[in-house]
Amino acid sequence: MILYHSIETIHAVVRDARDHGQSIGLVPTMGFLHAGHRSLIERACRENDRVIVSIFVNPTQFGPREDFTSYPRDLPQDLEICQDAGADWVFAPDALEMYPSASLTGIDVSLLGDHLCGASRPGHFRGVCLVVAKLFNICQPDRAYFGEKDAQQLAIIRQMTSDLNFPVKIIGCPIVREADGLALSSRNTYLSPAERQAARVVPRAIGQARQALLAGERDADAIRRIMADEVAGEPLARADYLEIADSRNLQPVSRIAGSVLVAAAVYIGRTRLIDNLTFIPEEG
Repeated sequence: MILYHSIETIHAVVRDARDHGQSIGLVPTMGFLHAGHRSLIERACRENDRVIVSIFVNPTQFGPREDFTSYPRDLPQDLEICQDAGADWVFAPDALEMYPSASLTGIDVSLLGDHLCGASRPGHFRGVCLVVAKLFNICQPDRAYFGEKDAQQLAIIRQMTSDLNFPVKIIGCPIVREADGLALSSRNTYLSPAERQAARVVPRAIGQARQALLAGERDADAIRRIMADEVAGEPLARADYLEIADSRNLQPVSRIAGSVLVAAAVYIGRTRLIDNLTFIPEEG
């Protein structure tokens, strides 16, 4: 495995791989890798001749009061995980390499990006789309791998890829969870021991929604109330949103008739955690 920091050098190895007819998989990350990231890398390695893992804490997707400076970073540990998972190349640029001057170009994703996580993080998905588009152009992958935990991000990247005709297949990969159900996230490291125990309310709320849906409940407000009651029972938790949305356009629904995204964003102390599931009612 080889580490690259410059766009020019990763371009050179990508061109060489292309010249030799090799397929390329890309796993975009912000580093501080965990077992969820490892699962993406391992799948990419199974499905491609060469795999690039990008490690870049992207400043354009953080708001002014968000955790850019304190976002956890551990490049040596990340490199070990990438090596063990089978990655060929790691692309870890600094901010000046990716943004040598102020970006005057943006990608508008308002229909999909202004609510759910976008409502409390204005501009977030604009920043995500900008950096992912840049990574697609820099790394020229055949396939790119994203976790389904960030369901809104995944939907937006799929739409951007289609709208802008990127020749990249977007692969969504299942959520990887701790033994108690908490979705793996780099931000889990922010939690104190008491908060870590309290955080289990997030997958519980999603699980309560799932049980109600499997039992036949189709009133979206009823499902929202079930999740809200679960979260309200945990003193350290505060809901940002608990939503039932159409899986295609991410707009809230009142009645569950087709595929829906059950999504939660919950503050545990000062740490914001997200989780979700997709539910498709059986026909008839």
